[in-house]
Amino acid sequence: QVQLVESGGGSVQAGGSLRLSCAVSGYTFNRYCMGWFRQSPGKERERVATIDTYDRSGYAESVWGRFTISKDNAKNSLYLQMNSLKPEDTAMYYCAAASGPHCYTDSRLFTYWGQGTLVTVSS
Repeated sequence: QVQLVESGGGSVQAGGSLRLSCAVSGYTFNRYCMGWFRQSPGKERERVATIDTYDRSGYAESVWGRFTISKDNAKNSLYLQMNSLKPEDTAMYYCAAASGPHCYTDSRLFTYWGQGTLVTVSS
């Protein structure tokens, strides 16, 4: 059974940093695309960052230069380092795993999802 468990969310002031973690089990972690998505009330879920099996990463334009996605294959863990946070980054953040090695921006192409971790950025 595939399980994704996020942690590291919380409340922070604008300009601050947070590091999200996602522990993955029941899944051959290093063979598939992994990603972080976020969703705020009234908005669609959007891709934040993805990383493929060759460690090539992709980012939403809104987080480019501020967020960094990484993974540790030995620990089956995915991370998202978030710096220079802005109030508009406030959302529920989800870890997601695809069924293939290629990364996409469409959340519908990701098969497995965590329960989410809430990030709140105050001004």
